Amino acid sequence: MVAARIAEITNTIIRRSDRTRKAYLERLDAAAEQGPRRGAHACGNIAHAFAASTPEDKARQHADVLPNLGIITAYNDMLSAHQPYEDYPTLIRAAARAAGGTAQVAGGVPAMCDGVTQGRTGMELSLFSRDVIALATGVALSHDMFDAAVYLGICDKIVPGLVIGALTFGHLPAVFIPAGPMTTGISNDEKSRIRNLYAEGKIGRAELLESESKSYHGPGTCTFYGTANSNQMLMEVMGLHLPGAAFVNPGTKLRAALTEEAVRQALSITALGNRYTPVGRMLDERVFVNAIAALHATGGSTNHAIHLLAMARAAGIHLTWSDISELSEAIPLLARVYPNGTADVNHFAASGGTGFVIGELLDVGLLHEDVRTVMGEGLSAYRAEPTLDGDTLTFVPALRESADLGVLRPAGAPFAPDGGLRILKGNLGTSVIKISAVKPEHQYVHAPAKVFDSQEALEAEFKAGKINGDMVAVIRFQGPKANGMPELHKLTPLLSVLMARGHKVALVTDGRMSGASGKVPAAIHVTPECVNGGPLARVRDGDMILLDAKAGVLSVDLSDAELAAREVATLAPGSNAYGTGRELFALFRNAVGHADEGASVFA
Repeated sequence: MVAARIAEITNTIIRRSDRTRKAYLERLDAAAEQGPRRGAHACGNIAHAFAASTPEDKARQHADVLPNLGIITAYNDMLSAHQPYEDYPTLIRAAARAAGGTAQVAGGVPAMCDGVTQGRTGMELSLFSRDVIALATGVALSHDMFDAAVYLGICDKIVPGLVIGALTFGHLPAVFIPAGPMTTGISNDEKSRIRNLYAEGKIGRAELLESESKSYHGPGTCTFYGTANSNQMLMEVMGLHLPGAAFVNPGTKLRAALTEEAVRQALSITALGNRYTPVGRMLDERVFVNAIAALHATGGSTNHAIHLLAMARAAGIHLTWSDISELSEAIPLLARVYPNGTADVNHFAASGGTGFVIGELLDVGLLHEDVRTVMGEGLSAYRAEPTLDGDTLTFVPALRESADLGVLRPAGAPFAPDGGLRILKGNLGTSVIKISAVKPEHQYVHAPAKVFDSQEALEAEFKAGKINGDMVAVIRFQGPKANGMPELHKLTPLLSVLMARGHKVALVTDGRMSGASGKVPAAIHVTPECVNGGPLARVRDGDMILLDAKAGVLSVDLSDAELAAREVATLAPGSNAYGTGRELFALFRNAVGHADEGASVFA
């Protein structure tokens, strides 16, 4: 039975979402009642859709009684995580034929790598790429030729965008198919050490590149626990993956077997059979509460304080930052994975992985068990991990005891009593902070502000030796409307160096930090954002700022009257409007909503 506090928060979300969820389900049911749509197409339409199919597939598809899967792929071979997807459509089509169905690539969606665009102007398109992916998914599925869809996507904005797109076609079943993490490279401690040495100017670019190449060295997801791997954990807890599928390495027989089984499951849950599982009904309020709980328990990415809100709203569910904060207070931290520890996701999986986390949370009533998944009824099916018995895929019980207590702990003896993702409020607005990797002595900072309009400006002053002392770095005009809310990942090594020198350091910004944000206290996603006249735009150098993560406070030592009397800084016209494709996204910047509403262009 779910614990009383989890049930209370869930019921609050259900009540708040009553009108919008009902309206969404009515639309879903209306679409579902029409059944598979190929039979309603004119013959010319059908001929176009199947013109390039094999004779065998044409015969099956013309019959209109066998399921046809749409494949939505985010493949490209610049993203290491997505490179393994190159051959997946061939494997999926073969698995579908063997199971009595067919499959077609319905469309591709863009997939950009934040690791490539970090610190570059291209990062200003990153958050908006999520909504572009949702739009591209809609275009792909608009052909109305499919009984279910399988989604090939892993990284930061890609999975949330695919989920939003899938929920827009919520009458169709959906199965997400991962490709797995790359094998372990150099240790995360060594990687951080080299980055800090470079930030201090003690080593050169050649040494840094050698280190980075030993870390990011092959096909698969980057192995730290940032947004990409948080996505994969979430897809499992939300029942959109097969059990234990997230963290199996690419290129293995087990990986291929899981992909084939995912196809069989997708074919088995269409409206043509007796296990019809439309994704829009599957992802209800309980599932989103489970997602947030698991995110807290594993110390997952702060980016999901935005993405989960946008995903939920696509299903007519109204989540808030308060829900996330209240759940954090109820969920213990069970995992230490880099940047919240030294282990990577391969070590996490070997220690027990998501199956262990799900089991621990279920045992103490911190997850809803009575949910629907692509495997059927109940989350208990996910207390499992996959294995091969010869060539046969089987699921065995997940570890009941952690194989490494330095990486995974039981709910009765957690690393911390709460999830560490908190909401800060005060006269500077509302923001998010992740403290699961922030030492207690760094969770309270009261220091003078140094104000910058970009991370490059801070970096330049640091390299010039002008920054050396207690400081709250204020990076403004980084919100979604200003410039697309890029991640400010370049700041982490610089601020870490200052902290290592013994200074009190914090970051306050209306932008985002990477899903890999770690030991530096960072009040991020500050809303209202500066370009909308938010109070952060009134802060000046030398103002004393208080960041108190324990008390949940973010404020400047000014009276309301003093703050209101300050002139509001403004963004230079056109400063973020052109170059690297940014001119194409003016419509998005104009239409985007607030960070605490999911920073989405969709109403």
